[in-house]
Amino acid sequence: WFTARVSACGLFHIAYPSAPDALKAELRSIYSQLCQDDMPMVRRSAASNLGKFAATVESAHLKIEIMSIFDDLTQDDQDSVRLLAVEGCAALGKLLEPQDCVAHILPVIVNFSQDKSWRVRYMVANQLYELCEAVGPEPTRTDLVPAYVRLLPDNEAEVRIASAGRVTKFCRILSPELSIQHILPCVKELSSDSSQHVRSALASVIMGMAPILGKDATIEQLLPIFLSLLKDEFPDVRLNINSKLDQVNQVIGIDLLSQSLLPAIVELAEDRHWRVRLAIIEYIPLLASQLGVGFFEDKFGALCMQWLQDKVQSIRDAAANNLKRLAEEFGPEW
Repeated sequence: WFTARVSACGLFHIAYPSAPDALKAELRSIYSQLCQDDMPMVRRSAASNLGKFAATVESAHLKIEIMSIFDDLTQDDQDSVRLLAVEGCAALGKLLEPQDCVAHILPVIVNFSQDKSWRVRYMVANQLYELCEAVGPEPTRTDLVPAYVRLLPDNEAEVRIASAGRVTKFCRILSPELSIQHILPCVKELSSDSSQHVRSALASVIMGMAPILGKDATIEQLLPIFLSLLKDEFPDVRLNINSKLDQVNQVIGIDLLSQSLLPAIVELAEDRHWRVRLAIIEYIPLLASQLGVGFFEDKFGALCMQWLQDKVQSIRDAAANNLKRLAEEFGPEW
């Protein structure tokens, strides 16, 4: 019965290290057979556990036998097997030398980024960044970045969500020039994506691009995107971008922030969704320290009092704590 074979796949990495050499050869052979089993459930289990097993196998056998098994799994006709093979790419990549990773893993990932199954492409989007660390900067620039850029406008929303949530990570390993050239045009498209979940995923990370791209690119390219997300019709998008405002402030300075984003922030301070109001309240002490008492009073003084009478208990609680922190910032006279 196939369930025993499914369970067995998860035990190889435990038995292998303490087995004698003759038995090790047999275990590798059996694992290879399990990867070609007639039942897709067995092949899925073998694909899922390949990374753990590979970590215990000697390097001489790793490059030949394990990579042969991996190649078979990546060509499986079941997408559920292929996506689990993709999931193991990063783990295998870290076990190989960079040049072997480039030779064996990189072509598979690049090919899978165009797989007919969206679930496989989704898994690639999740694994790409991990693989960048294994292959090094040059293959990342020449092969993985084009694969990532293909996934950003994917026709399946789940793939775009996974890709959008990693834009800042990818920009971090590229030069600002390459990020502006390859990633930023896709980010602009995603900021007006038809799926609110894609926009929300982007909003949760996009502020982190500001320190990477620098002041000029942030002002010229990112600020319009920030503004559109701050005014998004869905509260989760507004909430996600509010919670990271400090990252932009550090890059462009308070003067530019007050000119460009402050009107939108003031508007969100009275947002109909209480979680958005809460995010603004939590950002207020940082804003206060930058704006100074006069400017702050003018823009937020009345709102701070208004929050104390909010109908949502969490807002009143946060507003009370907020006043304490403002008093510490502005002194006893305030």
